[in-house]
Amino acid sequence: MEMVNIKINGEAISVPSDYTVLQAARQAGIDIPTLCYLKDVNEIGACRMCLVEVKGARGLVTACVYPVNEGMEVFTNTERVRVARKTVLELTLSNHERKCLTCPRNQNCELQRLADELNVTDIAFEGEISHHEIDDMSPSIVRDNNKCILCRRCVSTCKKIQTVGVIDAQDRGFSTKIGCTFDKSLNETDCVMCGRCLPSRRAV
Repeated sequence: MEMVNIKINGEAISVPSDYTVLQAARQAGIDIPTLCYLKDVNEIGACRMCLVEVKGARGLVTACVYPVNEGMEVFTNTERVRVARKTVLELTLSNHERKCLTCPRNQNCELQRLADELNVTDIAFEGEISHHEIDDMSPSIVRDNNKCILCRRCVSTCKKIQTVGVIDAQDRGFSTKIGCTFDKSLNETDCVMCGRCLPSRRAV
C-alpha cells in the first residue's frame, strides 16, 4: 500500500494514500465530529460537521470525503473551523423539533453531545419549521420526521446493508424529507422491520 506523509495540527503522520482526512485523523487519535458518517456505508459529507481547514484549499473541506495527498497540512480545531461547525449545528437545530426532555434519546443523543461540545446555548436562526405526520402504522417502527436531521444514514443502511431500499430522500430544499414511495407508510412497503434504520450510535 502506497503511503503519504501529511501533518494534522502540526503532527506529522504517514497514512495510506487512499485515506480520507477523517480516516487519517482517527488513525492519529484526533477527534473530528460527524453526524452523517458511517464507514463504508454513508460517506457523503451531508451534515458538514466534519469541516476542517486544509492549507492551500479555497475554503473549508469535509474531512469524511476529502482525500489525503503528499505534504498536506490539515487543521481541525482553528477558530474558523469551530465557528463553522457551530453555525452548521445551529442551522440543523433551527429546523428540528427540540423537545429534548421528553425524547427517548435524551442524554443519549449525538445532537445534544455536539451542542454541549460546541457551546450551543441558543439558536441564532429562527423561522418556519417543518412539520411532518408521524408514521406509526408499522407494528414495530415509529417514524417521526420531525426529529430527522437528513443525515441519510437510515437510507444508506436500508439500501447497502439490508438491501431493501424502501426509504429515500424526497422533495428538495426546505421540503426535503425521508420517506417511502408515494408517501406510503412503512407498513405498506417491502420493509422487513429489521430496525437497522433506527437512530443509534453505530460503529464508525
